[in-house]
Formats: sequence, C-alpha cells, structure tokens
Amino acid sequence: MTTPPPVGGAPGAPAGGPGHVPPRPARPQLGASSAPGNTAQHYHPGDGLFAWLSLRPTVRIRLTLLYGGMFLMAGVVLLLLMYYFVREAMQSGTLPALRLGQGVTITTPDGQVITTQGELTRWLDHYQDLEADRSLNTLLRKALTALICLAVIAFAAGYAMAGRVLRPLGRITRTAREVAGSDLHRRIQLDGPDDELKELADTFDDMLDRLDRSFDSQRRFVANASHELRTPLAINRTLLEVQLSDPAASPDLQQLGKTLLATNERSEQLVEGLLLLARSDNEITDRRPVELSEVALRALEQLRPEAVTREVELRPELNPVTVSGNGVLLERIALNLLQNAVRYNAPDGWVEISTAPAPGGVGELIVTNTGPVVPGYEMEHIFEPFRRVKGADRTRSDKGVGLGLSIVRSVVRAHGGTIEATPRHGGGLTIRVRIPGP
Repeated sequence: MTTPPPVGGAPGAPAGGPGHVPPRPARPQLGASSAPGNTAQHYHPGDGLFAWLSLRPTVRIRLTLLYGGMFLMAGVVLLLLMYYFVREAMQSGTLPALRLGQGVTITTPDGQVITTQGELTRWLDHYQDLEADRSLNTLLRKALTALICLAVIAFAAGYAMAGRVLRPLGRITRTAREVAGSDLHRRIQLDGPDDELKELADTFDDMLDRLDRSFDSQRRFVANASHELRTPLAINRTLLEVQLSDPAASPDLQQLGKTLLATNERSEQLVEGLLLLARSDNEITDRRPVELSEVALRALEQLRPEAVTREVELRPELNPVTVSGNGVLLERIALNLLQNAVRYNAPDGWVEISTAPAPGGVGELIVTNTGPVVPGYEMEHIFEPFRRVKGADRTRSDKGVGLGLSIVRSVVRAHGGTIEATPRHGGGLTIRVRIPGP
C-alpha cells in the first residue's frame, strides 16, 4: 500500500479535498478575486441608504448632504413660521368702517351692484380674504423659489467646505497607499492646527515608524539566518562528500556517510524553504507582464529528469496567457507544484500541467496528478507548513520538508491570486492557481 503523502511537502505533498485558500486582503489596486465559497460579507458602494446614488457615498458627499439637508430643513421651518405669522397678521387686520350714503350705489370690479350697507360689508370682507390669500400664495411661491436657489448654493458651499475639511484625510490616504505600495519611509507630517485630524496623522506616522523598524529587523534576521544556517550545513556536506570519496572507507562507514548526507540535504532543503517562505510572504510591488506558459515550460524541463527516474509521465498543455508578477516567483509556483505531483505519485503515473486564460482577465495554471488517495479531513490543512497526512513517513528526505505548498500559497497571495486544491477520483490532486493579468 502506498504511503500517503505529507501535507505541504517541498516542495510539498499533494493533498486532496475542496480546500481553498483565499488571498490575503488586498489593496483595491490589486483587485484580487475572492476565493470561491467565501461567505464573508463585503461592503459595496451603493449598499443600504445610498443604494439610489450612482456615486460612491464618500464622507464628502455625506457631509454635503448633511450640510445642505440641515439648511433646507431650517429654511422650510422658517418659511412655514413666516407664512403662519403673515397670515395671522392679515386676518387680524380690518378695513376702516365705510358707510353707504342714501341713494348711493357701488359697482364692483366684477360687475356686482351694491345698494345696501349689508351688501357692502359682505363684499369688503370677501375682498379682504381674497386679497390675503392671493398675497400669501405669491409670498409662498417667491419664498420657495428663493429657498430652492439658496439650497443649491448651500449644497455647493457644503461640498466645498467638506472638501476643505477632509483634505488632510486625503493626504493621509495617499500616503497610506504609497506606504502600502513599497515605501515604508514615507510619512504624512501633517501641518495645521492641533486637532483630531493632526492627531490621527501623528498616530499613523508613529505606527509607520514601528512598522519600518520591524521590517528592517525582519530583513536583517533573514539575511543573518541565511548565512548562519547555510554555512555549517555546507561545511558538513563537504566533509561527508570527502569522506565518501575515500576508497579505503569501510562499507559501514560508507552507509553511515550516505545516511548523514541525506539528512544534511534534507536540512538544507528545510532552511531554503523557510527562508523563501519568509521572503515570499510580502506583497509583490514590482510587477511585470510574464508569459505563464513559458514559466511552466521552464519548470517542466527542470523536473523532466526526475520524472523519468520515478517513471512518471508528464503531459503538458500550455496555452499562451500573460499575467502580472515576478517571473522567478511564478516559476517557483510551477516548480513546487510539479515536484509535489511527481514525488508523491505512483509508478507508471502521470502529471498534467496546463495554462490558459480564465474569466475575469486572470491566468490559470492547473496541475493534476495521479497518486495515493488523501483523506478528505486533511484537505483543510494541506497548505499549512510541516503538516503531514496521518501515516506519512516523516524521516524520508527524498520527498521534501513539508513547505512546498506553503511556499506556493505564500507566493500566490503575494501576487493577489487564488489557489485551490480538489481531490481527483481514484487518487491524486488537481491544484488550480489563478494569477491576475496585467
């Protein structure tokens, strides 16, 4: 019975199951797609209260609506109060008492002939009410027109004021994007009054100082570790090879030397994998167009001798597709996946590798292989470092150190892409990598 492969072997053991690793949350400029099956809720401009707006509901727009809305509400209340008070004043006012002389008749503008005092009084009251309503309606129309014009001016002034107030936030945002891009040495250094915005900018600068020191310390540690860990291992390898080349060495000593040399080789692979994993976990900022099929072809040529030795057939199907990223790291993705597929395969098995465009303007790299069946409950952890499937041999050094798939995931995340692994019926895996295009 074939021993199940180690999980994430190195360069990594294959593993099956619908395990899907989402990309690291990316900046908007990267546009990384969410992983399939991700149930996390995301905010989209236009959700909720501002769904009717075609514009993105920025803070500036919301402040403009707040300023203009408050002005409009105050104007409506003032207009209603003015209308009420003017109406009360008109209704309380009376015309002087007029008396109709004996034998006198009055013809009104509407042609009515008034001959009695009662008719005159009723006509005057009706005329007073009619003129009051006409005057109030004219006042209301003109006041509403003026209110609308002033509201437009208020919204425009509110938009300008909001932009001026939020200008420091725009500066903070631009600096944050530049820092997130590559330059951790940039600072906001906001001038102006000592208000909440300046306090926010100063706090952000302090945070950048700590991050800068932390990253510098990490880079120095990786550089020192690279030297301190590689040197003794290289010396050990040289000493063992010299001893093994001695024809006078006994068979037992030869066997011991070969065992120690294999152990030393495994330690070297572990150190290289850890250092690469530490370096590749950062965002790729220097992106260039890379032909994914050429990257896969180079990795394929490197693995061809090992595939022949292990009696594994390679089946390439490489279609042209251009992605955006670092060619060396993308080649590492293809190489690790192919090593994973070849080393954890069965004699007379096969490995298929294909590249093709995928929907959404991304390039897709797919590696499918035969091999042992991996338990479904292990699929959740296949991309974690040093994970092994239950029953896998941890002492063998010819299959890697359990970092291959972890490195692949780290590099894919750094490119803003996605990776997922699914089991193949009958054993083996299908690993699908998607990298954004240029």
